[in-house]
Amino acid sequence: MDQLTNFAPIILMFVVVYFFMIRPQMKKAKQERNFASELKRGDRVVTKSGMHGKIVDFSEKNNSVIIETGAGKITFDRSSISMEMSKKLNEPAKPEKESKAKAIKEKK
Repeated sequence: MDQLTNFAPIILMFVVVYFFMIRPQMKKAKQERNFASELKRGDRVVTKSGMHGKIVDFSEKNNSVIIETGAGKITFDRSSISMEMSKKLNEPAKPEKESKAKAIKEKK
């Protein structure tokens, strides 16, 4: 019993590390895999390097996506598409701008 109490802090430390570091990373990786697998033609995306474009086609052989940008068509790996930035790009405009514009007009 005495040995168990000596190892209890170490065991507790591993449990805390698992629940606060490892598990959330695994959950986020799973969300990114689902996002990459659910991409379809016509989706507007942003790559992790900051390239904006629209999905034109998929290459299942290379597990890649062909994106049309202002410069032409470019091929990227599915894993290089940023889930957070793409979701921000596709979400509707927030009504905050309208309320700020109204406040400015009322001051005049």
